[in-house]
Amino acid sequence: MALEKITMPQLGESVTEGTISQWLVAPGDHVNKYDALAEVLTDKVTAEIPSSFTGTIKELIAAEDETLDVGAVICMIETEGGSESEEAPAEEVAKKTEPAPASAPNKAPAKQSPATGRFSPAVLTLAAEHGIDLGNVSGTGRDGRITRKDVLAYVENGAPVAPKPQAAAPKTAPQQQPSAPMPTSQVGDREIPVDGIRKAIAKHMVSSKHEIPHAWMMVEADATGLVRHRDALKNKFKAEEGYSLTYFAFFVKAVAQALKEYPILNSTWAGDKIIERADINISIAVATDNHLFVPVIKHADEKSIKGIAREITELAAKARAGKLTQDDMSGGTFTVNSTGSFGSVQSMGIINHPQAAILQVESIVKRPVVIDDMIAIRNMVNLCLSIDHRILDGLVAGRFLSKVKENIETITKENTPIY
Repeated sequence: MALEKITMPQLGESVTEGTISQWLVAPGDHVNKYDALAEVLTDKVTAEIPSSFTGTIKELIAAEDETLDVGAVICMIETEGGSESEEAPAEEVAKKTEPAPASAPNKAPAKQSPATGRFSPAVLTLAAEHGIDLGNVSGTGRDGRITRKDVLAYVENGAPVAPKPQAAAPKTAPQQQPSAPMPTSQVGDREIPVDGIRKAIAKHMVSSKHEIPHAWMMVEADATGLVRHRDALKNKFKAEEGYSLTYFAFFVKAVAQALKEYPILNSTWAGDKIIERADINISIAVATDNHLFVPVIKHADEKSIKGIAREITELAAKARAGKLTQDDMSGGTFTVNSTGSFGSVQSMGIINHPQAAILQVESIVKRPVVIDDMIAIRNMVNLCLSIDHRILDGLVAGRFLSKVKENIETITKENTPIY
């Protein structure tokens, strides 16, 4: 028999940590290779961690609601075919992480370390709800990190889970605390629990607004030709292909074409450099009743309008069924959001960090416009662009928007093939 360690995988290009939202196994459970061990939450997606081995779960190193860096040990598994000498390094890893196993709830917590200054959203929310100074709570998680269970135990006992270490936290890693007291419920209010996906969305949006200096601009485009072309094809297309030919597919294609001409919009801020992405992978926002997902159409510039329409349909269906994979969600380089699908005519999107921009496609509305000194009724649409002002200035962003506008306004039956 041999002890093997399961570590926190990297669930995305820019993901550096993950939070164990739920264990799907317990010590003593037998698992096969690739069986799901736990659900993990990142700022990108909720995913399952598969087992790398067939064997028996020996110890859960990480606690639920605990946030760990990529590569950190989360559990130990006993496999067949190894020698007992392999157990020594595994035990060493377990000692280094100093977990609080379920079988020993009274075990002393790990020594406080700089890592204890980082709290999961669940810990911060609980602390705010109960008016708790997290500096008074000792953690039983990895490296002394405070978990949700530690806070609950503090609330129930009115004292720290274990004696608080005397050593002061390093000045370089101050403890994070809510900037203001959380609101409290009043009589008649309804409290809605914040689930893991909503927490991840909140964290991602705060990160984007905190790190990225947003700027915004809008242009108006005449989509009359687009509307006529799509409406003439939609019924035949649906009958032959089995899915809808949406206006949004045309917009995604128009944006992908414009990004080829203005690739700086397809980039990422990286501190001392800007990384201009070679692939044009369009993230699309898909809303369900309670959540927002951002799956990705890979190599959108190389796809036909039919191919884009198919991927939009498939990704939206997977999002609403809760079946999006990490691959579906990763690799996006620019986001296009169909805010017009629910009637919006003007909006300012929050950039999908670490991308450089997001385009909101608003509702197509019939309006009187002046053409050749005459009034005509046209199908008009607002295109709203939010940009990372570290990477982009108004000049290049304006030229990009003008190109998207041109691509849309020149869509006709004669010059815009679907296939």
